[in-house]
Amino acid sequence: QVTLVESGGGSVQAGGSLTLSCTASGTIFRLIAIGWYRQAPGNQRELVAQITSGQSTNYADSVKGRFTISKGDALNTVYLQMNSLKPEDTSVYYCNARGYTSLVDVFDSWGEGAQVTVSS
Repeated sequence: QVTLVESGGGSVQAGGSLTLSCTASGTIFRLIAIGWYRQAPGNQRELVAQITSGQSTNYADSVKGRFTISKGDALNTVYLQMNSLKPEDTSVYYCNARGYTSLVDVFDSWGEGAQVTVSS
């Protein structure tokens, strides 16, 4: 079982910054990708940013140039630096990690979510 622990959500005014962190723990044989999704009420969950084991990154078009995802020094930790926040960034942000717990067993785990609220 792989558990994700998130921290760093909160409230900020438009133009402000927040940093989210996520640490994956448990039996991780190989991590494929780790990143952040968000889901606002009435909307589908969408990818925000993701980093792969090969260190490549993917961003939603709406956050490019404002958000930066990076791996931490600690094993299986990822950060999402969010700058120039907009009211439309208000959402619950979920950490997601995918990989293998053994040579053949896969995992796809989600965190509990962190609320980010941006006021105008």
